[in-house]
Amino acid sequence: MKKVAIIGTVGIPSRYGGFETLAHHLTKQLKDEFEFTVYCSAKAYSKEERISSFHGARLVYLPFKANGFQSVIYDIISVFHALFYADTLVILGVSGALILPLVKWFTNKKIIVNIDGMEWRRNKWNRLTKWFLKLSERIAVKYSHAEITDNQAIKNYTYTEYESVSHLIEYGGDHAVRKSANPIYLAKYDFMYAPYAFKVARIEPENNVHVILNAFAKTTKVLVVIGNWNNSVYGENLKKWYRTFRNLHLLDPIYDQDELDAIRQGCQVYVHGHSAGGTNPSLVEAMTLGLPVLAFDISYNRATTENRAFYFVDEEDLANRVLQLKYLELRNNGKRMLAIAKRRYTWSVIANKYKNLIYTLDYKIVKPRVFPKITLVHEPHPTPNGLVQLYSMQHLQKKES
Repeated sequence: MKKVAIIGTVGIPSRYGGFETLAHHLTKQLKDEFEFTVYCSAKAYSKEERISSFHGARLVYLPFKANGFQSVIYDIISVFHALFYADTLVILGVSGALILPLVKWFTNKKIIVNIDGMEWRRNKWNRLTKWFLKLSERIAVKYSHAEITDNQAIKNYTYTEYESVSHLIEYGGDHAVRKSANPIYLAKYDFMYAPYAFKVARIEPENNVHVILNAFAKTTKVLVVIGNWNNSVYGENLKKWYRTFRNLHLLDPIYDQDELDAIRQGCQVYVHGHSAGGTNPSLVEAMTLGLPVLAFDISYNRATTENRAFYFVDEEDLANRVLQLKYLELRNNGKRMLAIAKRRYTWSVIANKYKNLIYTLDYKIVKPRVFPKITLVHEPHPTPNGLVQLYSMQHLQKKES
Protein backbone atom coordinates (compact mmCIF):
# COMPACT_ATOMS: atom_id res chain seq x y z
CA MET A 1 0.00 0.00 0.00
CA LYS A 2 1.14 3.54 -0.73
CA LYS A 3 2.43 5.24 2.41
CA VAL A 4 0.91 8.69 3.03
CA ALA A 5 1.92 11.16 5.77
CA ILE A 6 -0.59 13.78 6.92
CA ILE A 7 1.25 16.78 8.33
CA GLY A 8 0.10 20.04 9.90
CA THR A 9 -2.80 19.08 12.16
CA VAL A 10 -3.12 19.12 15.94
CA GLY A 11 -3.89 15.42 15.60
CA ILE A 12 -6.61 12.80 15.59
CA PRO A 13 -9.10 11.86 16.93
CA SER A 14 -10.22 15.35 15.95
CA ARG A 15 -11.47 17.75 18.58
CA TYR A 16 -11.64 21.18 17.06
CA GLY A 17 -10.61 22.60 13.71
CA GLY A 18 -11.10 21.97 10.02
CA PHE A 19 -7.77 20.28 9.29
CA GLU A 20 -8.17 17.90 12.22
CA THR A 21 -11.65 16.91 11.02
CA LEU A 22 -10.26 16.47 7.51
CA ALA A 23 -7.48 14.16 8.71
CA HIS A 24 -9.98 12.26 10.85
CA HIS A 25 -12.23 11.48 7.89
CA LEU A 26 -9.51 10.91 5.29
CA THR A 27 -8.04 8.16 7.46
CA LYS A 28 -11.50 6.72 8.05
CA GLN A 29 -12.59 6.77 4.40
CA LEU A 30 -9.28 5.71 2.82
CA LYS A 31 -7.84 3.26 5.36
CA ASP A 32 -8.11 0.43 2.81
CA GLU A 33 -6.35 2.48 0.13
CA PHE A 34 -3.32 3.94 1.91
CA GLU A 35 -1.08 3.32 4.90
CA PHE A 36 -1.44 6.58 6.82
CA THR A 37 0.77 8.25 9.39
CA VAL A 38 -0.65 11.33 11.11
CA TYR A 39 1.54 13.74 13.08
CA CYS A 40 0.05 14.94 16.36
CA SER A 41 0.95 17.58 18.91
CA ALA A 42 1.82 16.02 22.28
CA LYS A 43 0.86 19.38 23.81
CA ALA A 44 -2.79 18.74 22.91
CA TYR A 45 -3.09 15.23 24.32
CA SER A 46 -2.37 13.95 27.81
CA LYS A 47 -0.21 10.85 28.17
CA GLU A 48 -3.32 8.77 28.75
CA GLU A 49 -4.89 10.09 25.53
CA ARG A 50 -1.90 9.40 23.27
CA ILE A 51 -3.03 6.29 21.46
CA SER A 52 -0.69 4.71 18.90
CA SER A 53 -3.19 4.33 16.07
CA PHE A 54 -6.60 5.55 14.97
CA HIS A 55 -8.66 4.36 11.99
CA GLY A 56 -5.64 2.17 11.19
CA ALA A 57 -3.37 5.22 10.90
CA ARG A 58 -0.12 5.35 12.85
CA LEU A 59 0.06 8.37 15.15
CA VAL A 60 3.38 10.13 15.78
CA TYR A 61 3.55 12.68 18.59
CA LEU A 62 5.91 15.66 18.57
CA PRO A 63 6.59 17.91 21.61
CA PHE A 64 5.50 21.14 19.89
CA LYS A 65 2.30 23.09 19.42
CA ALA A 66 0.67 22.75 16.02
CA ASN A 67 -0.34 26.42 15.97
CA GLY A 68 1.46 29.73 16.36
CA PHE A 69 5.21 30.12 15.92
CA GLN A 70 5.92 26.54 17.02
CA SER A 71 3.94 25.28 14.02
CA VAL A 72 6.94 26.08 11.80
CA ILE A 73 9.20 23.75 13.79
CA TYR A 74 6.40 21.22 14.18
CA ASP A 75 5.76 20.98 10.44
CA ILE A 76 9.42 20.98 9.38
CA ILE A 77 10.32 18.16 11.77
CA SER A 78 7.23 16.24 10.64
CA VAL A 79 8.28 16.58 7.00
CA PHE A 80 11.84 15.50 7.77
CA HIS A 81 10.63 12.45 9.69
CA ALA A 82 8.20 11.48 6.91
CA LEU A 83 11.01 11.42 4.32
CA PHE A 84 12.26 8.15 5.82
CA TYR A 85 9.15 6.15 4.92
CA ALA A 86 6.36 8.05 3.13
CA ASP A 87 5.67 8.04 -0.60
CA THR A 88 3.37 11.08 -0.48
CA LEU A 89 3.29 14.01 1.94
CA VAL A 90 -0.11 15.65 2.41
CA ILE A 91 0.71 18.92 4.15
CA LEU A 92 -2.17 20.93 5.61
CA GLY A 93 -1.16 24.57 5.82
CA VAL A 94 2.01 26.37 4.77
CA SER A 95 3.87 26.88 8.07
CA GLY A 96 6.65 24.42 7.23
CA ALA A 97 6.98 25.31 3.55
CA LEU A 98 10.58 26.50 3.90
CA ILE A 99 11.80 22.89 3.74
CA LEU A 100 9.87 22.00 0.57
CA PRO A 101 12.51 23.12 -1.97
CA LEU A 102 14.98 20.65 -0.44
CA VAL A 103 12.39 17.88 -0.47
CA LYS A 104 11.56 18.44 -4.12
CA TRP A 105 15.16 18.87 -5.28
CA PHE A 106 16.75 15.96 -3.42
CA THR A 107 14.02 13.33 -3.00
CA ASN A 108 11.37 11.66 -5.10
CA LYS A 109 8.64 12.21 -2.52
CA LYS A 110 5.37 13.62 -3.82
CA ILE A 111 4.24 16.84 -2.12
CA ILE A 112 0.60 17.89 -1.85
CA VAL A 113 -0.10 21.13 0.05
CA ASN A 114 -3.47 22.43 1.13
CA ILE A 115 -2.70 26.14 1.30
CA ASP A 116 -5.67 26.85 3.59
CA GLY A 117 -7.40 30.22 3.37
CA MET A 118 -4.72 32.86 2.80
CA GLU A 119 -3.77 32.91 6.46
CA TRP A 120 -1.44 35.87 5.90
CA ARG A 121 -4.43 38.19 5.42
CA ARG A 122 -5.72 37.81 8.96
CA ASN A 123 -5.58 40.99 11.04
CA LYS A 124 -4.42 39.14 14.15
CA TRP A 125 -0.90 38.79 12.68
CA ASN A 126 1.74 41.52 12.81
CA ARG A 127 3.51 42.68 9.66
CA LEU A 128 6.47 40.32 10.05
CA THR A 129 4.22 37.28 10.54
CA LYS A 130 2.09 38.26 7.55
CA TRP A 131 5.23 38.58 5.42
CA PHE A 132 6.45 35.16 6.55
CA LEU A 133 3.10 33.48 5.90
CA LYS A 134 2.86 35.05 2.43
CA LEU A 135 6.39 33.87 1.63
CA SER A 136 5.53 30.39 2.90
CA GLU A 137 2.43 30.33 0.72
CA ARG A 138 4.47 31.27 -2.35
CA ILE A 139 7.06 28.56 -1.62
CA ALA A 140 4.32 25.98 -1.00
CA VAL A 141 2.71 26.64 -4.36
CA LYS A 142 6.00 26.72 -6.26
CA TYR A 143 7.61 23.62 -4.77
CA SER A 144 4.63 21.29 -4.34
CA HIS A 145 3.62 18.78 -6.98
CA ALA A 146 0.02 19.83 -6.43
CA GLU A 147 -1.67 22.45 -4.28
CA ILE A 148 -5.20 22.23 -2.96
CA THR A 149 -7.53 25.16 -2.44
CA ASP A 150 -10.82 24.70 -0.61
CA ASN A 151 -12.81 27.48 -2.27
CA GLN A 152 -13.32 28.70 -5.83
CA ALA A 153 -12.42 32.26 -4.80
CA ILE A 154 -9.02 31.06 -3.52
CA LYS A 155 -8.53 28.95 -6.64
CA ASN A 156 -9.04 32.11 -8.69
CA TYR A 157 -6.49 33.84 -6.45
CA THR A 158 -3.80 31.21 -7.15
CA TYR A 159 -4.52 31.58 -10.87
CA THR A 160 -3.70 35.27 -10.84
CA GLU A 161 -1.14 35.46 -8.01
CA TYR A 162 1.01 32.43 -8.87
CA GLU A 163 -0.06 31.45 -12.40
CA SER A 164 -0.87 28.01 -11.01
CA VAL A 165 -3.84 25.67 -11.41
CA SER A 166 -4.83 24.38 -7.98
CA HIS A 167 -7.11 21.46 -7.19
CA LEU A 168 -10.43 22.52 -5.68
CA ILE A 169 -11.24 20.17 -2.79
CA GLU A 170 -13.53 21.44 -0.06
CA TYR A 171 -14.67 19.83 3.22
CA GLY A 172 -17.25 17.27 4.15
CA GLY A 173 -20.04 18.04 6.57
CA ASP A 174 -22.01 14.80 6.80
CA HIS A 175 -20.46 13.88 10.15
CA ALA A 176 -23.04 16.34 11.48
CA VAL A 177 -26.27 14.34 11.63
CA ARG A 178 -29.83 15.34 12.53
CA LYS A 179 -31.21 13.43 15.51
CA SER A 180 -34.29 13.52 17.68
CA ALA A 181 -34.22 16.15 20.40
CA ASN A 182 -32.42 14.77 23.44
CA PRO A 183 -34.27 15.55 26.71
CA ILE A 184 -30.91 15.92 28.46
CA TYR A 185 -29.90 18.85 26.26
CA LEU A 186 -33.39 20.37 26.37
CA ALA A 187 -33.15 20.40 30.14
CA LYS A 188 -29.62 21.78 30.08
CA TYR A 189 -30.32 24.60 27.59
CA ASP A 190 -33.70 26.23 28.17
CA PHE A 191 -33.25 28.52 25.13
CA MET A 192 -33.89 25.46 22.90
CA TYR A 193 -37.64 25.68 23.59
CA ALA A 194 -38.02 28.90 21.55
CA PRO A 195 -36.67 30.14 18.18
CA TYR A 196 -33.01 31.18 18.23
CA ALA A 197 -30.14 31.98 15.86
CA PHE A 198 -26.86 30.11 16.20
CA LYS A 199 -23.16 30.51 15.48
CA VAL A 200 -20.08 28.39 16.26
CA ALA A 201 -16.62 29.76 15.52
CA ARG A 202 -13.22 30.77 16.81
CA ILE A 203 -13.69 34.09 18.54
CA GLU A 204 -11.60 36.28 16.25
CA PRO A 205 -12.23 39.70 14.66
CA GLU A 206 -12.18 38.22 11.14
CA ASN A 207 -15.23 36.15 12.10
CA ASN A 208 -17.13 39.35 12.88
CA VAL A 209 -18.32 38.09 16.25
CA HIS A 210 -18.54 41.68 17.54
CA VAL A 211 -20.70 42.69 14.58
CA ILE A 212 -23.09 39.78 15.10
CA LEU A 213 -23.38 40.29 18.86
CA ASN A 214 -24.00 44.01 18.53
CA ALA A 215 -26.61 43.46 15.82
CA PHE A 216 -28.58 40.97 17.93
CA ALA A 217 -28.17 43.13 21.03
CA LYS A 218 -30.29 45.73 19.23
CA THR A 219 -33.14 43.21 18.87
CA THR A 220 -35.04 40.81 21.09
CA LYS A 221 -34.08 37.84 18.89
CA VAL A 222 -32.22 35.09 20.73
CA LEU A 223 -28.67 34.27 19.64
CA VAL A 224 -26.49 31.37 20.80
CA VAL A 225 -22.72 31.56 20.12
CA ILE A 226 -20.25 28.78 20.90
CA GLY A 227 -16.56 29.66 20.84
CA ASN A 228 -13.21 29.94 22.60
CA TRP A 229 -13.92 33.19 24.44
CA ASN A 230 -11.03 32.86 26.87
CA ASN A 231 -8.27 32.49 24.25
CA SER A 232 -7.83 36.19 23.55
CA VAL A 233 -8.43 39.63 24.98
CA TYR A 234 -10.89 40.19 22.14
CA GLY A 235 -12.97 37.20 23.23
CA GLU A 236 -12.75 37.99 26.93
CA ASN A 237 -13.92 41.57 26.37
CA LEU A 238 -16.85 40.45 24.20
CA LYS A 239 -17.99 37.90 26.76
CA LYS A 240 -17.68 40.39 29.60
CA TRP A 241 -19.70 43.04 27.75
CA TYR A 242 -22.47 40.94 26.17
CA ARG A 243 -23.12 38.31 28.84
CA THR A 244 -25.55 40.70 30.53
CA PHE A 245 -27.93 40.66 27.55
CA ARG A 246 -30.76 38.23 28.25
CA ASN A 247 -31.21 37.28 24.57
CA LEU A 248 -27.51 36.41 24.07
CA HIS A 249 -26.14 33.03 25.20
CA LEU A 250 -22.33 32.80 25.02
CA LEU A 251 -21.17 29.21 25.47
CA ASP A 252 -17.65 27.84 25.79
CA PRO A 253 -16.39 25.28 23.20
CA ILE A 254 -18.38 22.04 23.02
CA TYR A 255 -16.38 19.08 21.71
CA ASP A 256 -19.10 16.46 22.06
CA GLN A 257 -20.52 16.13 18.53
CA ASP A 258 -23.97 14.99 19.73
CA GLU A 259 -24.36 17.94 22.07
CA LEU A 260 -23.11 20.41 19.48
CA ASP A 261 -25.45 19.01 16.83
CA ALA A 262 -28.41 19.08 19.23
CA ILE A 263 -27.95 22.82 19.81
CA ARG A 264 -27.13 23.59 16.19
CA GLN A 265 -29.95 21.64 14.56
CA GLY A 266 -32.54 23.30 16.77
CA CYS A 267 -31.79 26.82 15.57
CA GLN A 268 -34.01 28.90 13.34
CA VAL A 269 -31.10 30.31 11.30
CA TYR A 270 -27.33 29.80 11.22
CA VAL A 271 -25.35 33.07 11.24
CA HIS A 272 -21.96 32.85 9.55
CA GLY A 273 -19.73 35.88 10.01
CA HIS A 274 -16.39 34.70 8.59
CA SER A 275 -14.72 37.32 6.40
CA ALA A 276 -11.37 35.55 5.87
CA GLY A 277 -10.35 32.09 4.75
CA GLY A 278 -12.07 29.84 2.27
CA THR A 279 -14.71 27.16 2.68
CA ASN A 280 -15.38 27.07 6.39
CA PRO A 281 -16.16 23.66 7.92
CA SER A 282 -18.77 25.01 10.35
CA LEU A 283 -20.71 26.52 7.43
CA VAL A 284 -20.58 23.23 5.51
CA GLU A 285 -21.81 21.36 8.59
CA ALA A 286 -24.71 23.79 9.00
CA MET A 287 -25.67 23.29 5.35
CA THR A 288 -25.52 19.52 5.81
CA LEU A 289 -28.00 19.81 8.68
CA GLY A 290 -30.34 21.73 6.37
CA LEU A 291 -30.07 24.96 8.33
CA PRO A 292 -31.01 28.29 6.75
CA VAL A 293 -27.83 30.36 6.37
CA LEU A 294 -27.34 34.08 6.90
CA ALA A 295 -23.73 34.76 5.89
CA PHE A 296 -21.36 37.70 5.70
CA ASP A 297 -21.33 38.89 2.10
CA ILE A 298 -17.91 37.95 0.70
CA SER A 299 -16.85 35.85 -2.28
CA TYR A 300 -15.80 32.84 -0.15
CA ASN A 301 -19.21 32.48 1.46
CA ARG A 302 -21.06 33.06 -1.80
CA ALA A 303 -18.95 30.38 -3.50
CA THR A 304 -19.65 27.88 -0.72
CA THR A 305 -23.40 28.53 -0.77
CA GLU A 306 -23.62 29.00 -4.56
CA ASN A 307 -25.12 32.48 -4.07
CA ARG A 308 -28.26 30.94 -2.59
CA ALA A 309 -28.02 31.86 1.10
CA PHE A 310 -29.07 35.09 2.79
CA TYR A 311 -26.27 37.67 3.14
CA PHE A 312 -25.47 40.73 5.25
CA VAL A 313 -22.85 43.45 4.79
CA ASP A 314 -22.67 45.14 8.19
CA GLU A 315 -24.19 45.36 11.66
CA GLU A 316 -27.24 47.40 10.66
CA ASP A 317 -27.98 45.20 7.66
CA LEU A 318 -27.78 42.08 9.84
CA ALA A 319 -30.13 43.49 12.47
CA ASN A 320 -32.68 44.40 9.78
CA ARG A 321 -32.49 41.02 8.07
CA VAL A 322 -32.92 39.13 11.33
CA LEU A 323 -36.14 41.04 11.96
CA GLN A 324 -37.47 40.62 8.41
CA LEU A 325 -36.83 36.93 7.69
CA LYS A 326 -40.01 34.87 7.52
CA TYR A 327 -40.56 31.23 8.41
CA LEU A 328 -41.29 30.06 4.84
CA GLU A 329 -38.22 31.87 3.48
CA LEU A 330 -36.03 30.23 6.10
CA ARG A 331 -37.45 26.76 5.48
CA ASN A 332 -36.93 27.00 1.72
CA ASN A 333 -33.40 28.32 2.21
CA GLY A 334 -32.57 25.38 4.46
CA LYS A 335 -33.72 22.99 1.74
CA ARG A 336 -31.46 24.73 -0.79
CA MET A 337 -28.46 24.54 1.55
CA LEU A 338 -29.05 20.82 2.16
CA ALA A 339 -29.26 20.07 -1.57
CA ILE A 340 -25.92 21.80 -2.18
CA ALA A 341 -24.29 19.97 0.74
CA LYS A 342 -25.47 16.56 -0.45
CA ARG A 343 -24.02 17.24 -3.88
CA ARG A 344 -20.69 18.76 -2.85
CA TYR A 345 -19.86 18.38 0.84
CA THR A 346 -19.87 14.70 1.81
CA TRP A 347 -16.73 12.98 3.10
CA SER A 348 -16.98 10.22 0.50
CA VAL A 349 -16.77 12.86 -2.25
CA ILE A 350 -13.93 14.74 -0.55
CA ALA A 351 -11.91 11.59 0.24
CA ASN A 352 -12.30 10.34 -3.32
CA LYS A 353 -10.85 13.62 -4.63
CA TYR A 354 -7.81 13.26 -2.35
CA LYS A 355 -7.40 9.63 -3.39
CA ASN A 356 -7.49 10.46 -7.09
CA LEU A 357 -5.02 13.30 -6.65
CA ILE A 358 -2.55 11.08 -4.74
CA TYR A 359 -2.69 8.42 -7.45
CA THR A 360 -2.46 10.99 -10.25
CA LEU A 361 0.98 12.06 -9.03
CA ASP A 362 2.30 8.58 -9.92
CA TYR A 363 2.13 9.62 -13.56
CA LYS A 364 4.62 12.45 -13.07
CA ILE A 365 2.26 15.04 -14.45
CA VAL A 366 3.97 18.43 -14.55
CA LYS A 367 1.97 21.17 -12.86
CA PRO A 368 0.90 23.54 -15.67
CA ARG A 369 1.42 27.27 -15.44
CA VAL A 370 -1.28 29.57 -16.72
CA PHE A 371 -2.02 33.25 -16.94
CA PRO A 372 -5.34 35.09 -17.07
CA LYS A 373 -5.95 36.67 -20.45
CA ILE A 374 -8.46 39.44 -21.15
CA THR A 375 -10.07 39.18 -24.56
CA LEU A 376 -12.52 41.47 -26.35
CA VAL A 377 -15.42 39.38 -27.60
CA HIS A 378 -17.97 40.48 -30.21
CA GLU A 379 -21.58 40.21 -29.15
CA PRO A 380 -23.38 38.07 -31.78
CA HIS A 381 -26.21 40.60 -32.30
CA PRO A 382 -25.90 44.35 -32.90
CA THR A 383 -27.27 46.78 -30.35
CA PRO A 384 -30.36 48.91 -31.18
CA ASN A 385 -28.19 51.80 -32.36
CA GLY A 386 -26.57 49.58 -34.98
CA LEU A 387 -23.22 49.19 -33.22
CA VAL A 388 -21.67 45.88 -32.30
CA GLN A 389 -21.10 45.81 -28.56
CA LEU A 390 -17.80 44.59 -27.13
CA TYR A 391 -17.29 43.06 -23.71
CA SER A 392 -14.27 41.58 -21.95
CA MET A 393 -13.96 37.96 -20.92
CA GLN A 394 -11.26 36.48 -18.71
CA HIS A 395 -10.06 32.98 -19.41
CA LEU A 396 -6.98 30.90 -18.63
CA GLN A 397 -4.33 30.15 -21.18
CA LYS A 398 -1.56 27.64 -20.70
CA LYS A 399 1.85 29.25 -20.32
CA GLU A 400 4.47 28.10 -22.79
CA SER A 401 7.53 26.45 -21.27
